[in-house]
Amino acid sequence: MNWYEDEVGQLDKKLRNSSPNSVIFYGSSTVRLWTGLEQDFPDVKPINAGFGGSTLAACAWFFERLIVPAKPRALVLYAGDNDLGDNRHPEEVYLSFCALAAKIQRDLPDTDVTFVSIKPSPSRWHIVEQIRAANRYIENEIKRLPRFSFVDLTPVMLTPDGKPRKELYQADGLHMNADGYALWRRELTAHVPDLTQPTEVDNFIKS
Repeated sequence: MNWYEDEVGQLDKKLRNSSPNSVIFYGSSTVRLWTGLEQDFPDVKPINAGFGGSTLAACAWFFERLIVPAKPRALVLYAGDNDLGDNRHPEEVYLSFCALAAKIQRDLPDTDVTFVSIKPSPSRWHIVEQIRAANRYIENEIKRLPRFSFVDLTPVMLTPDGKPRKELYQADGLHMNADGYALWRRELTAHVPDLTQPTEVDNFIKS
């Protein structure tokens, strides 16, 4: 995991200086590149804890170092994309999610957790069946986990004939553009209550 160290080291300092009871977005470059995250969810001032190229396995590996000290009230997860891109099997992605979920339940049992479905990008359309399988395994696991929820954005990211909406992606066909993030903002606002509820600290200050 040494190849992540530069970014993880920066995140470590950032998160250790963050306020507890925050909302943290944690995961791969899909999270890291969401540069307008704070502006998109102004009620909660979310913290961006994405690091480029990260896998679900890496998210589990660095969880105690990065996320536990921050003590977030809510966690939004996006990862798994790169695991599958590295030819990992859906079952391996599922097991990495289970490892991460077990750590969350152990160390942050009162934290609300939202897992965003692995996106059906044009550049990885050739492994769409693996993406669907991994999403299905994770969604089924989440159904039995308290305080966890699964947000399936796949339907809104496909055309009526079931192909990726290329207008949501950058030229590489993998990373989303502003239109893609606008879609995510709209959908997550509608499905994740923690993204529209200010923290207790904020409420105290406003009162």
